[in-house]
Amino acid sequence: MSSETLIRASDLVLEYPDGTRALDGVQFEVRENEFIALIGQNGSGKTTLSKCLNGILRPTEGSVRIGDLDTRERGTTKKIVTKVGYVFQNPDHQLFNNTVHKEIAYGPRNIGLSGDEVERRVREAAKVCGLKEELFGEHPFFLTKGLRQRVSIASILAMRPRVIIVDEPTTGQDRRQSVEVMNFLRDLWEKDGHTVIIITHEMPIVSEYARRCLVLSRGRVLMDGSTREVFGSPEVLAQTFVKPPQITRLAQALGGYGVRRDVLTIEEMMAEYRRVTSS
Repeated sequence: MSSETLIRASDLVLEYPDGTRALDGVQFEVRENEFIALIGQNGSGKTTLSKCLNGILRPTEGSVRIGDLDTRERGTTKKIVTKVGYVFQNPDHQLFNNTVHKEIAYGPRNIGLSGDEVERRVREAAKVCGLKEELFGEHPFFLTKGLRQRVSIASILAMRPRVIIVDEPTTGQDRRQSVEVMNFLRDLWEKDGHTVIIITHEMPIVSEYARRCLVLSRGRVLMDGSTREVFGSPEVLAQTFVKPPQITRLAQALGGYGVRRDVLTIEEMMAEYRRVTSS
């Protein structure tokens, strides 16, 4: 049985006031319980596309439908934020309340939920994000960047969206923090059933976590497929100056010896080595 379509972009065009055409005829669907990476060089249209997917930007031409909502229609914002959440690259651009509790509560309160329901959602979202109640009275800007990012995500989860978009989730974080954030997003996908979309330049992150990739270049989708299919197509990636992870490039360099081109992990590379050397 095919999964439900949550977002559908049809012939999507976004042109900025200065005449720059950031998106040019994009067409694709986001389905239930996917983990998608939007990849491409700077200026390829990744962030613009992600902001169209939750109504921050409205199409110049074409359409984006979120369930039965058309993002071009006025008055849909309060409905859209309960279906698609957006976490900015820098949490400091998203956080504006003076306590963690107020930050997480802002969205549910803004859409008119009762006090009891707001409190229920705050505690639920904080628990999912690993935020202890002792932090509720703290000013978000006094927290570490990792915790500020969790507060940002919690404020989105409190709206209970089915889709969560995270722009550059690992930027400015060390390896440990990056793994922590990405494992958390994977839990939201695997355990809680959210659809997760990330925008990133970190191809090792994509190969480990994403299950589907959209490759963008000059506002168009060059390729839409599984992560394995995409990284196994270096000729396509070269058009947008994206390189597969090093282990994949090594496998491709050894293709003349019978090694598969779509290796994603060291474990797969070792298995390929044993297969090739034993044949």
